[in-house]
Amino acid sequence: MTSTLFILNDAPYGNERAYNALRLAAALAGKEDQKVRMFLMADAVGCAKSGQKVPEGYYNVQLMLGKLIRKGEVSLCGTCMDARGLAESELMEGAHRGTLVQLADWTAEADKVLVF
Repeated sequence: MTSTLFILNDAPYGNERAYNALRLAAALAGKEDQKVRMFLMADAVGCAKSGQKVPEGYYNVQLMLGKLIRKGEVSLCGTCMDARGLAESELMEGAHRGTLVQLADWTAEADKVLVF
């Protein structure tokens, strides 16, 4: 099994980095023998905020991340959450507060690491 770690740094909206990372992660997670993990850092922690409402016809990062959570693992940098006032109770189901130690472990275990 091939393990890929995605590390996202950018906000969910404003540019398309998070959108494109989620698209690629979902496509990869849909293949057999693939393990996908995603770690959200900096402004990317906003991707896992529950209750996102976007204009009709616009992509919804929360929905995209939810599909990935069903096939992989998603953690958020706890320090980054604190800096932005994001409580764990505000996270979407399946997303979890993580640590830099967890990120280090995931990085060491991964066959590939992609940073967006």
